[in-house]
Amino acid sequence: MAERPEWARQVGAGVRFEWGLTGARVLGPECAAIVVVDVLSFTTAVSVAIDAGTRVFPYPARDHTAGEFALAQDARLAVGRRAVTAEHPWSLSPAALRSAPVPERLVLPSPNGSAIAAAVGGVPVIAACLRNATAVGQWIVKQGWGTAERPVGVIAAGEHWPGREVLRPAIEDLLGAAAVIDAMVAQGVGPLSAEARSARNAYLGERDVAATVTDCASGRELAAIGFGADVAAAVEIDSSSSVPVLADGAFADATA
Repeated sequence: MAERPEWARQVGAGVRFEWGLTGARVLGPECAAIVVVDVLSFTTAVSVAIDAGTRVFPYPARDHTAGEFALAQDARLAVGRRAVTAEHPWSLSPAALRSAPVPERLVLPSPNGSAIAAAVGGVPVIAACLRNATAVGQWIVKQGWGTAERPVGVIAAGEHWPGREVLRPAIEDLLGAAAVIDAMVAQGVGPLSAEARSARNAYLGERDVAATVTDCASGRELAAIGFGADVAAAVEIDSSSSVPVLADGAFADATA
Protein backbone atom coordinates (compact mmCIF):
# COMPACT_ATOMS: atom_id res chain seq x y z
CA MET A 1 0.00 0.00 0.00
CA ALA A 2 1.50 3.28 -1.15
CA GLU A 3 0.39 5.38 1.77
CA ARG A 4 -0.54 4.47 5.33
CA PRO A 5 -1.35 7.71 7.14
CA GLU A 6 -0.71 7.82 10.87
CA TRP A 7 -4.37 8.20 11.71
CA ALA A 8 -5.20 5.00 9.84
CA ARG A 9 -2.44 3.02 11.58
CA GLN A 10 -3.79 3.85 15.06
CA VAL A 11 -0.28 4.87 16.12
CA GLY A 12 0.47 4.77 19.85
CA ALA A 13 -1.98 1.99 20.69
CA GLY A 14 -0.82 -1.42 21.90
CA VAL A 15 -4.00 -3.11 20.67
CA ARG A 16 -5.49 -2.02 17.34
CA PHE A 17 -8.63 -3.09 15.48
CA GLU A 18 -9.58 -2.98 11.81
CA TRP A 19 -11.71 -4.66 9.17
CA GLY A 20 -10.85 -6.87 6.22
CA LEU A 21 -7.88 -7.33 3.94
CA THR A 22 -7.21 -3.61 3.54
CA GLY A 23 -7.25 -3.12 7.30
CA ALA A 24 -4.75 -5.94 7.75
CA ARG A 25 -2.46 -4.42 5.17
CA VAL A 26 -2.65 -1.02 6.85
CA LEU A 27 -1.91 -2.30 10.37
CA GLY A 28 0.33 -5.26 9.60
CA PRO A 29 3.70 -3.69 8.76
CA GLU A 30 4.26 -2.13 12.17
CA CYS A 31 2.52 -4.71 14.36
CA ALA A 32 4.27 -7.47 16.27
CA ALA A 33 1.44 -9.82 15.25
CA ILE A 34 -1.86 -9.87 13.40
CA VAL A 35 -4.92 -11.74 14.66
CA VAL A 36 -7.42 -12.79 12.00
CA VAL A 37 -11.02 -13.40 13.09
CA ASP A 38 -13.51 -15.02 10.69
CA VAL A 39 -16.03 -16.72 12.96
CA LEU A 40 -18.36 -18.03 10.22
CA SER A 41 -16.37 -19.88 9.34
CA PHE A 42 -12.68 -19.85 8.37
CA THR A 43 -11.02 -19.37 11.76
CA THR A 44 -13.56 -21.61 13.49
CA ALA A 45 -12.75 -24.31 10.92
CA VAL A 46 -9.03 -23.75 11.53
CA SER A 47 -9.60 -24.12 15.27
CA VAL A 48 -11.51 -27.38 14.86
CA ALA A 49 -8.90 -28.79 12.47
CA ILE A 50 -5.98 -27.76 14.68
CA ASP A 51 -7.64 -29.37 17.70
CA ALA A 52 -7.74 -32.62 15.72
CA GLY A 53 -4.02 -32.37 14.87
CA THR A 54 -4.20 -31.08 11.29
CA ARG A 55 -1.86 -28.46 9.80
CA VAL A 56 -3.95 -25.95 7.87
CA PHE A 57 -2.74 -24.04 4.80
CA PRO A 58 -4.76 -20.90 4.01
CA TYR A 59 -5.48 -20.15 0.36
CA PRO A 60 -7.32 -17.07 -0.94
CA ALA A 61 -9.44 -18.61 -3.73
CA ARG A 62 -11.51 -21.72 -4.30
CA ASP A 63 -10.61 -22.38 -7.95
CA HIS A 64 -8.40 -24.71 -9.98
CA THR A 65 -5.28 -23.09 -8.54
CA ALA A 66 -6.28 -24.25 -5.04
CA GLY A 67 -6.05 -27.85 -6.21
CA GLU A 68 -2.64 -27.23 -7.70
CA PHE A 69 -1.51 -25.59 -4.45
CA ALA A 70 -2.80 -28.54 -2.40
CA LEU A 71 -0.94 -30.96 -4.64
CA ALA A 72 2.26 -28.96 -4.21
CA GLN A 73 1.84 -29.04 -0.43
CA ASP A 74 1.02 -32.76 -0.35
CA ALA A 75 -2.23 -31.76 1.36
CA ARG A 76 -5.91 -32.54 1.12
CA LEU A 77 -8.11 -29.81 -0.35
CA ALA A 78 -11.22 -28.48 1.38
CA VAL A 79 -14.08 -28.00 -1.10
CA GLY A 80 -17.21 -25.86 -0.90
CA ARG A 81 -19.80 -26.83 1.70
CA ARG A 82 -22.20 -28.12 -0.95
CA ALA A 83 -19.44 -29.95 -2.86
CA VAL A 84 -18.58 -32.44 -0.10
CA THR A 85 -18.45 -36.07 -1.25
CA ALA A 86 -17.19 -39.33 0.19
CA GLU A 87 -13.93 -38.77 -1.72
CA HIS A 88 -13.67 -35.11 -0.65
CA PRO A 89 -15.26 -34.87 2.84
CA TRP A 90 -13.34 -31.76 3.93
CA SER A 91 -14.80 -28.26 3.59
CA LEU A 92 -15.02 -24.87 5.29
CA SER A 93 -17.74 -26.40 7.46
CA PRO A 94 -16.47 -27.06 11.00
CA ALA A 95 -19.16 -29.73 11.40
CA ALA A 96 -18.00 -31.50 8.24
CA LEU A 97 -14.39 -31.41 9.43
CA ARG A 98 -15.41 -33.11 12.65
CA SER A 99 -17.07 -35.99 10.83
CA ALA A 100 -14.36 -36.41 8.17
CA PRO A 101 -11.14 -38.43 8.49
CA VAL A 102 -8.39 -36.29 10.02
CA PRO A 103 -5.79 -35.34 7.40
CA GLU A 104 -2.24 -34.46 8.35
CA ARG A 105 -2.30 -31.43 6.04
CA LEU A 106 -5.29 -29.50 4.69
CA VAL A 107 -5.62 -26.56 2.30
CA LEU A 108 -8.56 -24.42 3.42
CA PRO A 109 -9.56 -21.81 0.83
CA SER A 110 -11.83 -18.88 1.67
CA PRO A 111 -12.19 -15.37 0.24
CA ASN A 112 -12.21 -13.63 3.64
CA GLY A 113 -10.23 -14.97 6.60
CA SER A 114 -8.00 -17.23 4.50
CA ALA A 115 -7.26 -14.47 2.02
CA ILE A 116 -6.24 -12.14 4.84
CA ALA A 117 -4.03 -14.75 6.50
CA ALA A 118 -2.33 -15.59 3.21
CA ALA A 119 -1.73 -11.92 2.35
CA VAL A 120 -0.12 -10.73 5.59
CA GLY A 121 3.64 -11.15 5.55
CA GLY A 122 6.55 -10.47 7.85
CA VAL A 123 4.76 -10.92 11.18
CA PRO A 124 3.09 -13.84 12.98
CA VAL A 125 -0.54 -14.39 11.97
CA ILE A 126 -2.89 -15.96 14.53
CA ALA A 127 -6.31 -17.47 13.77
CA ALA A 128 -8.84 -16.62 16.46
CA CYS A 129 -12.54 -17.24 16.94
CA LEU A 130 -14.98 -17.50 19.82
CA ARG A 131 -13.79 -21.06 20.51
CA ASN A 132 -10.24 -19.96 21.42
CA ALA A 133 -10.42 -16.19 22.07
CA THR A 134 -9.23 -16.38 25.67
CA ALA A 135 -6.40 -18.80 24.84
CA VAL A 136 -5.23 -16.55 22.00
CA GLY A 137 -5.36 -13.41 24.13
CA GLN A 138 -3.39 -15.00 26.96
CA TRP A 139 -0.78 -16.47 24.59
CA ILE A 140 -0.24 -13.10 22.91
CA VAL A 141 0.44 -11.41 26.22
CA LYS A 142 2.95 -14.14 27.12
CA GLN A 143 4.89 -13.17 23.98
CA GLY A 144 5.25 -9.63 25.32
CA TRP A 145 2.96 -8.22 22.62
CA GLY A 146 0.12 -5.74 22.99
CA THR A 147 2.14 -2.69 24.04
CA ALA A 148 2.71 0.58 22.23
CA GLU A 149 6.21 -0.68 21.36
CA ARG A 150 5.00 -4.12 20.18
CA PRO A 151 1.40 -3.61 19.09
CA VAL A 152 -1.08 -6.26 18.01
CA GLY A 153 -3.55 -5.73 15.18
CA VAL A 154 -6.87 -7.58 15.51
CA ILE A 155 -8.67 -7.94 12.18
CA ALA A 156 -12.36 -8.74 11.85
CA ALA A 157 -12.56 -10.38 8.42
CA GLY A 158 -16.13 -9.42 7.58
CA GLU A 159 -18.05 -10.69 4.56
CA HIS A 160 -18.75 -9.35 1.08
CA TRP A 161 -22.11 -8.32 -0.27
CA PRO A 162 -23.31 -10.85 -2.89
CA GLY A 163 -21.91 -10.10 -6.31
CA ARG A 164 -19.85 -7.16 -5.07
CA GLU A 165 -16.36 -6.52 -3.74
CA VAL A 166 -17.87 -4.33 -1.02
CA LEU A 167 -17.07 -5.33 2.56
CA ARG A 168 -20.03 -6.23 4.77
CA PRO A 169 -19.08 -5.73 8.43
CA ALA A 170 -20.13 -8.96 10.17
CA ILE A 171 -21.24 -8.81 13.79
CA GLU A 172 -19.91 -12.30 14.53
CA ASP A 173 -16.40 -11.17 13.57
CA LEU A 174 -16.73 -7.98 15.59
CA LEU A 175 -17.65 -10.01 18.67
CA GLY A 176 -14.93 -12.61 18.07
CA ALA A 177 -12.29 -9.91 17.64
CA ALA A 178 -13.52 -8.09 20.71
CA ALA A 179 -13.39 -11.30 22.76
CA VAL A 180 -9.67 -11.56 21.94
CA ILE A 181 -9.17 -7.88 22.82
CA ASP A 182 -10.98 -8.37 26.13
CA ALA A 183 -8.81 -11.39 26.95
CA MET A 184 -5.69 -9.29 26.34
CA VAL A 185 -7.01 -6.44 28.47
CA ALA A 186 -7.59 -8.89 31.32
CA GLN A 187 -3.82 -9.56 31.21
CA GLY A 188 -2.96 -5.85 31.46
CA VAL A 189 -2.05 -4.89 27.87
CA GLY A 190 -2.67 -1.53 26.27
CA PRO A 191 -3.39 1.15 25.55
CA LEU A 192 -6.28 0.32 23.23
CA SER A 193 -6.98 2.38 20.14
CA ALA A 194 -10.40 4.02 19.98
CA GLU A 195 -11.40 1.36 17.46
CA ALA A 196 -10.30 -1.51 19.70
CA ARG A 197 -11.94 0.08 22.73
CA SER A 198 -15.25 0.54 20.92
CA ALA A 199 -15.20 -3.06 19.68
CA ARG A 200 -14.57 -4.32 23.21
CA ASN A 201 -17.39 -2.17 24.58
CA ALA A 202 -19.78 -3.74 22.08
CA TYR A 203 -18.72 -7.18 23.29
CA LEU A 204 -19.06 -6.28 26.96
CA GLY A 205 -22.54 -4.95 26.26
CA GLU A 206 -23.75 -8.25 24.81
CA ARG A 207 -25.72 -10.29 27.33
CA ASP A 208 -25.67 -13.47 25.20
CA VAL A 209 -22.94 -13.61 22.57
CA ALA A 210 -23.90 -17.08 21.37
CA ALA A 211 -27.52 -16.07 20.81
CA THR A 212 -26.48 -12.92 18.97
CA VAL A 213 -24.17 -14.83 16.60
CA THR A 214 -26.88 -17.42 15.98
CA ASP A 215 -29.43 -14.71 15.19
CA CYS A 216 -27.17 -12.44 13.10
CA ALA A 217 -27.34 -12.28 9.31
CA SER A 218 -24.46 -14.71 8.73
CA GLY A 219 -25.81 -17.18 11.29
CA ARG A 220 -29.26 -17.09 9.74
CA GLU A 221 -27.79 -17.50 6.26
CA LEU A 222 -25.94 -20.69 7.23
CA ALA A 223 -28.96 -22.11 9.04
CA ALA A 224 -31.19 -21.38 6.04
CA ILE A 225 -28.97 -23.42 3.71
CA GLY A 226 -28.73 -26.35 6.12
CA PHE A 227 -25.52 -25.59 8.02
CA GLY A 228 -26.83 -24.63 11.41
CA ALA A 229 -24.35 -27.09 12.94
CA ASP A 230 -21.55 -24.79 11.79
CA VAL A 231 -23.06 -21.92 13.75
CA ALA A 232 -23.37 -24.16 16.80
CA ALA A 233 -19.68 -25.04 16.52
CA ALA A 234 -18.75 -21.36 16.18
CA VAL A 235 -20.43 -20.45 19.49
CA GLU A 236 -18.63 -23.07 21.59
CA ILE A 237 -17.14 -20.19 23.51
CA ASP A 238 -13.66 -20.85 24.94
CA SER A 239 -13.93 -24.57 24.29
CA SER A 240 -10.43 -24.72 22.79
CA SER A 241 -7.00 -23.93 24.22
CA SER A 242 -5.22 -24.22 20.86
CA VAL A 243 -3.50 -21.15 19.38
CA PRO A 244 -3.16 -21.55 15.59
CA VAL A 245 -0.14 -19.57 14.37
CA LEU A 246 0.90 -19.38 10.73
CA ALA A 247 4.44 -20.64 10.13
CA ASP A 248 6.00 -21.99 6.94
CA GLY A 249 2.69 -21.40 5.17
CA ALA A 250 0.51 -23.41 7.55
CA PHE A 251 -1.33 -22.94 10.81
CA ALA A 252 -0.20 -25.14 13.70
CA ASP A 253 -0.85 -25.03 17.43
CA ALA A 254 1.75 -22.77 19.06
CA THR A 255 1.02 -24.31 22.46
CA ALA A 256 1.77 -27.88 21.38
